[in-house]
Amino acid sequence: PRGVSAAFREHLRHLALQDFPCGLGSWNKSCLQARRSPRAEPAGPEEAVPPGEESPEALLELLRDRHSPWALPCDCSPQDRLLREVAVLAPELLRGSRVFQVLKSLRIVDKGVEEVDEGLLQFQQLEELVLSANYISRVTSANLPRTLKVLELCFNAVGDLQDLCAQPPPQLQHLGLGYNRLCGPSQDKHLTADFWPNLVSLDLSFNSLTDLLGLVSQLSTLQKLRILVLQGNPLALIPTYKGFLLDSLPKLCLLDDTHIWPDERQQFCGLARQPELVRSEARVVVSIGEMKGLPDPKAFQQLEVGSEAPVITYSYCVTYEF
Repeated sequence: PRGVSAAFREHLRHLALQDFPCGLGSWNKSCLQARRSPRAEPAGPEEAVPPGEESPEALLELLRDRHSPWALPCDCSPQDRLLREVAVLAPELLRGSRVFQVLKSLRIVDKGVEEVDEGLLQFQQLEELVLSANYISRVTSANLPRTLKVLELCFNAVGDLQDLCAQPPPQLQHLGLGYNRLCGPSQDKHLTADFWPNLVSLDLSFNSLTDLLGLVSQLSTLQKLRILVLQGNPLALIPTYKGFLLDSLPKLCLLDDTHIWPDERQQFCGLARQPELVRSEARVVVSIGEMKGLPDPKAFQQLEVGSEAPVITYSYCVTYEF
């Protein structure tokens, strides 16, 4: 399976960190030689750059000017900008395994990743890991850096949280699991403070969670939880969904990307003490306004009683997919 570390190494090659204006080369050799020499005195601002070479400032300008052929796209990640600029100012920091010590944020999005491999442990300073839009079905928590504070797994194929909760990063503050394959109620038990004591933000949107009562009983143990996204799950169709959540989780500030106001919370006060009102069912009303291309039923009503004319009947089947 294609792992995160392999995708990262491939991404480094695309960034061309060893090519002009980055890396070590004839365009900056004097500056780098002076830095390596312990006896060399710092160059003054009035000191001219040798012919054929560029100052670090000029090289950085080639990266930052949007009209430059070496500039990164406007929508590139801060991670890529950081690596390119470090490759200009201190290229020796990106040689070999040193590159893993530079990054605090890593984004590998839509790169065909299938596995969170142990190579991630080389990122000893990593605080943010974004692996959206890949093909990850299980996450081995032993391969996650313990320094992680943000883990985003949106648009993957995660259907079981057991492996993720075996040794979860203790300081994690945001867990993004939107658009995955989580089904309730078997996964609810993994969403408690025993696994995520510092969780502030949780995204479970657009999965297949159905047990509102069971899920809320587990989420209520997350004392630091302030942001929760559950829209797109079947349980969000329950009539008392919002009110029950607001009254059961009084510390929430945002629910489904909407700010919670005090008067709104007051409106549902006491609903958490009436779980019998939370029915695991929903009503969907479908109205058909007009259907075209079908025979007109009025034409058949004009036949006289006892007529021997052949009668043709039509039947139709309408299917709804949810």
